Amino acid sequence: MDSAISKITQSLTSAEEMRNQTKLVMQPYANWEEYLTPAPLSIAIMGELVFISSTTDFSINKNSPKDGYKFIKYPDSFRACLMQVCNTGWHAFNKAHTSMDQIRLHTATVPDYMKTAVKILFQGDDEVVQAHLPDQLGNIRVIADECLVLSAATETRFKDVINIIQELLEACVNAEHFYGEEMEAIKNKLEETKMREQSAQETKKRTDKAVSAMENELKQAHESYQKAMDSLPKGWEMIGMDIVGGISESITGLINGVTSIITHPVKEACDAATTISETKSKIKSQELVGDVVDEINAYSKSAEILNCLQNIQQIMKVNSEDDDIAWTNLYDQKKKSTKSDFMKKQFERINNDLKKIPKCGVKLQAQELCKNGINICQQLAKYAPDGKCDEDKEMAIKKKVLDLVNSAYVFDTKRKDITKSPAISPKPPMMYKEENRPENMRPSQRASENARYSIEQSRAQLNKTRETYEKCVENLEKNQKELTDILVTMRQCELKEIDFKTTIEMLVKGMDAMGRVKEQWEKMVHFFQMVSNIVKTSLSTTLKNFVSTSEKTQALSYNAKLFSKDLLYNQAFQACNIASLVHMISGTYTDVSTKYLMDRVSSLGKLMVMDKSKPEFGQERQMLHISCDEAQKGIIKLVLKNKEEFDRKSTARLEKIDRELLAILPPATPNQTKRIQEAAQAGFCEEEQASYY
Repeated sequence: MDSAISKITQSLTSAEEMRNQTKLVMQPYANWEEYLTPAPLSIAIMGELVFISSTTDFSINKNSPKDGYKFIKYPDSFRACLMQVCNTGWHAFNKAHTSMDQIRLHTATVPDYMKTAVKILFQGDDEVVQAHLPDQLGNIRVIADECLVLSAATETRFKDVINIIQELLEACVNAEHFYGEEMEAIKNKLEETKMREQSAQETKKRTDKAVSAMENELKQAHESYQKAMDSLPKGWEMIGMDIVGGISESITGLINGVTSIITHPVKEACDAATTISETKSKIKSQELVGDVVDEINAYSKSAEILNCLQNIQQIMKVNSEDDDIAWTNLYDQKKKSTKSDFMKKQFERINNDLKKIPKCGVKLQAQELCKNGINICQQLAKYAPDGKCDEDKEMAIKKKVLDLVNSAYVFDTKRKDITKSPAISPKPPMMYKEENRPENMRPSQRASENARYSIEQSRAQLNKTRETYEKCVENLEKNQKELTDILVTMRQCELKEIDFKTTIEMLVKGMDAMGRVKEQWEKMVHFFQMVSNIVKTSLSTTLKNFVSTSEKTQALSYNAKLFSKDLLYNQAFQACNIASLVHMISGTYTDVSTKYLMDRVSSLGKLMVMDKSKPEFGQERQMLHISCDEAQKGIIKLVLKNKEEFDRKSTARLEKIDRELLAILPPATPNQTKRIQEAAQAGFCEEEQASYY
């Protein structure tokens, strides 16, 4: 049974399956089509600014800054400033299209490098790995670095547009072209834009900290492995594999967590249920969010804690409160030691790692689990030599162990929710091979229990993701109405009706729309920084450990070299996973840009060079209005189409899990089913998540 469960789980978590699973789980947080809805509006606004620039000109150079303007080139001509905004915006959208298309092509080649890397890792010859693996990982790093340059350059282009508009509005304020409520409204909008920039800087700091934490964990992985193996009793290789599996999964969870941090602001936008004009309070609320990095770092220990508690339960041979504790199995008569002592050392090791994390609620939860685990081990050590204790005490120990295992399941489920980690996790290749040796098979009871939890976690996770996607689409429709109203108002404007106030309102809307497009490019920068850092750590630390490590005298079949191979695989796999996610995003952007943006950008270019006194100018302006309106509707259709596709794929994924994995499990009791479902639901509840996002 254990072998069958293992094989089916591995088939459900192949590299391709996990790439698709990552896309499913992350799609509501990375669906670019939704956040590109302001793009046609911003192009239409720039077209209107070209139209407006044919009116009476005036200077905004009164009360100019001491050091002059940083971004405005022609402060003596408001008309020239408007044309500068349009020209810079035109260049930004052109750059965005070409950059994203290159990113799409670059990321499409990453899976091929990953396949070659896997083939090299599966070679038994260490020298082959040492000689050829760096080239394949290096290729992935080069792609990440090139895409990083492309995305950073494009982000800068959009930032330039925002800076020009912002400085133009500030110049108008200083030149005293506003009075009363108008002055206050513009000042508020400028403050909001500055807060957006500050929020972006905070996100960058948070991401940098997350990447640094990830690098530290990767570097400490070998040390954690060595500490665990040094204290491993002979004949305990199966339990040793569990401990190492927990270490491996903690790294995977941390990398997934960093990815979720990058998409974190998008998640807030989905939950906020606001229109695009209601952003200031939301930006302020972001300042109150705790340090997500520390929380994710603490959550990453969940798999190790769960494995340790399950091993205690396994040694005790207790699956329910009706089972007696197998005291004879707990005590080694030859060595005069309790078998739970090894687990106690692992809890202490994990707890010491947790002490390095700054204080936060999640850290305290993890430490409490470790503390209770240590306490259980101490109680078992107290009674194991005699092989008995009074009935009430034994019942209390059993209840505490079963409750602790359940709490650890809930904690691990929360980790998967917060970090967007897949509910069913793949085993790295070397570990999978070792665990499927006959001598390393786990008891069927535990394999079935873990499989049931994974199935329920998958169900809860995909249902939660579906709900989030529904919210995204609802918010999109709310925002869409506001955008459409703006376009309708602009279409109704005639030259004689357009006054300075109308012009400023359009500038403010343009700045807001541009800011939203720029936010997505900031995320691209963070994605590629992360991929590059993962690969650099693989090459500088993990590969170095692989080359320098010596075989243990204990001669474990799963030795330090195999562990290094699995770490290298995990890091390359995660880098490939992120690249696959970016490939999905870049494909969507290129599709939207080709169908709905670039023709409008070209039309804007025509408007900028046309004679405004000729009737052709008015016709081109009208065509731009209509085409931008159509673009808005087209993007909505694409969103709804992608939503239907998402629903179909998530349903198919759950059906496949039920058909292949659930079908081979033995029947569960009603109480067991209820307990597992409650634990899975508890980890994905809205109230808990609200504390972290």
